[in-house]
Amino acid sequence: MEPRVSIIMGSTSDLPVMKEAAEILNDFQIPFEINALSAHRTPNEVETFAKSAYSRGIRVIIAGAGMAAHLPGVIAAMTTVPVIGVPIKASLDGLDSLLAIVQMPPGIPVATVAINGARNAGILAVQMMATGDDELMMKLIAFKEELKTKIVKANEELKKVEYKFKVN
Repeated sequence: MEPRVSIIMGSTSDLPVMKEAAEILNDFQIPFEINALSAHRTPNEVETFAKSAYSRGIRVIIAGAGMAAHLPGVIAAMTTVPVIGVPIKASLDGLDSLLAIVQMPPGIPVATVAINGARNAGILAVQMMATGDDELMMKLIAFKEELKTKIVKANEELKKVEYKFKVN
């Protein structure tokens, strides 16, 4: 099995957030890899990774970083593979990470999800992969339908909640 998606984090301390992307990819049976690389501490390794990603079969990169959150942008600068940035709440409530990842110069796009939004990064990676894979698209459609079903069930449960002035 060769990886199709790469999950990169600045350090292993980011794993509690980034594992949510891994769980989504695992649920959709998309082979992936997980590595820690630092734009500041291991810049040569980041460059080697980014420049070889496509030739190794990687089709989407999910990169998470906190504080000086340059990792997703540095990777995006060195590859044509789509990069999804996950700002990680490490300081300033994660706003520093969010702004560092989302504010990329023209020509170097990084799709950016919410602070600590690795689950959505995983789903977005699945959606990107599904554009060229009918079987994966069917799984994605079923997943989205399941989300709708959860809300319908939640509303049925809410009907059972009673308050003196609740009218539904």
